[in-house]
Amino acid sequence: MEPFLPYIFIVILVLVYLSSVPIMILVERKVSAWLQYRIGPNRVGPRGLLQPIADALKMISKEDIIPLHVNKWLYVFAPALMVFPASFVVGVIPVGVFTLGGREILIQVGHTNIGVLYVLAVSSLAVYSITFGAWASNNKYSLFGGMRSAAQMISYELPMGLAVVAVVMMVGSLRIEDIVRYQQENLWGIIFMPVGALVFITTAFAETNRLPFDLTEAEAELVGGYHTEYSSLKFGMFFLGEYCNMLTASYMITCLFLGGWSLPFIGGMNLDTTTREIIQILGFGAKVALLMFFFVWVRWTMPRFRYDQVMMFGWKKLIPLALINLIAYAVYLAI
Repeated sequence: MEPFLPYIFIVILVLVYLSSVPIMILVERKVSAWLQYRIGPNRVGPRGLLQPIADALKMISKEDIIPLHVNKWLYVFAPALMVFPASFVVGVIPVGVFTLGGREILIQVGHTNIGVLYVLAVSSLAVYSITFGAWASNNKYSLFGGMRSAAQMISYELPMGLAVVAVVMMVGSLRIEDIVRYQQENLWGIIFMPVGALVFITTAFAETNRLPFDLTEAEAELVGGYHTEYSSLKFGMFFLGEYCNMLTASYMITCLFLGGWSLPFIGGMNLDTTTREIIQILGFGAKVALLMFFFVWVRWTMPRFRYDQVMMFGWKKLIPLALINLIAYAVYLAI
């Protein structure tokens, strides 16, 4: 690969992440209004399109309060830690290919033989941000939110890992690009492994703390949970981290179970190489956008679980289901 390409990919990914958050804030508001028969944002800009900018300006202009009773260094460090894992993870996720000088080049910042393990390991660091912020706030509501986050992470990363192990076992590689190419040559993961896809998508909701698994915030019970004591930009960092984690989860679901940049109909079309590659990259973006919409749709459709229901669902339903899925494909491969 040309030495300048990774830097170009980094700039593109940063722009995509920074631009996707205000877009998703607007989508969240519009979709929630649509589902609840409300008008939604319609004052700032045409049809409320500038509402995310107004929200950002309001958040920046708010007073940054640091309560006297907090652990100052961890209190300040925790929001920054929320954004970093998602930013680091996306560098190893391929979003497409293009041909340069007769060579096929992956649109991917870093190439590693353990891409799946890297994603699982680094993305799990987000729970430390929530736990640090909750403990440093020295607030009982925040502490309950942090404890719930730690327990939820332990409960739902197990079935998520088991679902990924089944995919890796079928493909025979930990490289995310190899998993995508396997789906190009065979079937999409959601077709040949529907149970694993269901388990992974469900655990992705829990890992991103989205409804119906947002027990770490639970406004009706914990005021705001782990970010009760946060304001201004620190609160905004938690907010930014949540949407970045949603985007990363959508990338992984697309690569593991929706064929990545592959499209089933593209092979039968008489297209030149450049046009085909552009359509594949746009197809990857469309899949990610649909998944992001799905995250929002579920949030404003389903009620929040009780905490005991969340734990029981993880340990008594998802883990056995993921184990059965793994054993079934192990037996299939052995036969």
